Amino acid sequence: MRIQLSDHFTYPRLLRFVFPSIVMMIFTSIYGVVDGLFVSNLIGKTPFAAINLIWPYLMGLTVVGFMIGSGGTALISRSLGEGKKARANEEFSLLVYVSIGIGLVLTLVGMITLRPVAALMGAEGELLDIAVRYGRIVALALTPFMLQTTFQTFFITAEKPKLGLLVTVLAGLTNMVLDALFIAVFRWGVEGAALATTLSQFVGGIIPLVYFSRPNNSLLQLGKTKWNGKALLQTCTNGSSELMTNLSMSVVNALYNLQLLRLAGENGVAAYGVIMYANFIFVAIFVGYAIGSAPIVGYHFGAGSTDELKNLFRKSLTLMAVCGVMMLALGLWLAPSLSRLFVGYDAELLALTTRGFRLYSLSFLLMGFNIFSSAFFTALSNGPVSAAISFLRTLLFQAAAIFLLPLILPNADGVWLAVVTAEALALIVTGFFFVKLKNRYQYA
Repeated sequence: MRIQLSDHFTYPRLLRFVFPSIVMMIFTSIYGVVDGLFVSNLIGKTPFAAINLIWPYLMGLTVVGFMIGSGGTALISRSLGEGKKARANEEFSLLVYVSIGIGLVLTLVGMITLRPVAALMGAEGELLDIAVRYGRIVALALTPFMLQTTFQTFFITAEKPKLGLLVTVLAGLTNMVLDALFIAVFRWGVEGAALATTLSQFVGGIIPLVYFSRPNNSLLQLGKTKWNGKALLQTCTNGSSELMTNLSMSVVNALYNLQLLRLAGENGVAAYGVIMYANFIFVAIFVGYAIGSAPIVGYHFGAGSTDELKNLFRKSLTLMAVCGVMMLALGLWLAPSLSRLFVGYDAELLALTTRGFRLYSLSFLLMGFNIFSSAFFTALSNGPVSAAISFLRTLLFQAAAIFLLPLILPNADGVWLAVVTAEALALIVTGFFFVKLKNRYQYA
């Protein structure tokens, strides 16, 4: 049975609707993990550290795609909820074309700035050379990657979450197969890893572009549009939290690497890389739920269905609490196995990674509430509140903790616990906004 945005959502119906988004995000994370596995085990620790050093900058260049996707989803789903389908399609088309233009500009910026940025982040010698070689190839796919991230949310708004999942699976399989071919068989080293990633992102970005450009049975289709500065401004405002989240993550990841280079050397950067790969899979569940539920919230907000908003709010908080407990238990249990999978060849690095991952896992208990709240306020077209939560959670609180906790705690423990501290402080802010704004939006 087809599930529509206008439906009343019970737990089973809500979980069925968001399930493709969750699987999509998990699968996206898994094929990133496969990248790391091939590089670490077949190319070496130094290339693995180099890739993880430059990756935050590459992701920082693509954050506009996340902003347009999430902010545009809030705008378009609200238009659909108001019964204005033609306007929704004009807004959709404008945002896709703007994404392409920005992506081309950022590709050029990335190619020019890779080396000085890598050096600024602490890379030198072989580490610097490998990071630049890898980054220049991946930078060629910034435009299709931005399209891929944008279309991930637009597929859900178009009531085609399963199709979005299929595209992600195809892109992921492309990356996995080419990793095996280029790295294990052809022995192309980091260039092979970069090329596999680049080609997979073309698959993830171009297939949706072709689908929405042709007649289809979804709610959205690319076509003629006109310049709408107000819609673009609303999109940027609504999506500012996602822009802030992803940009902050890139900045904070660079700060983590700088601190870990100082405290634990190359091993610290490699350990953090492993933790991030594993973390992507866990966080993907929370992010997938947030992405999958946001169009429902936006639709019912546009339709004025306050009873359904209350229903979605209550059920979402319950699900985030249950998932948080489960993710914490899994993180503590799987830390040794996941660490061994990446760096089992180095006993010292393995011990550092396992301890770091267990401490980092404490954050899973809290982060689901913060991730959902940011997406929730974005869907309600309250970009400033969403951005405030994201800014504090992903940048200010973490940056402060990264520098202050190592002064108190021994070795790298302070760095690993920075994210836990940030999530706890952000949860206080989230609770404040939930209470303050409940009467305005009637969700509780």
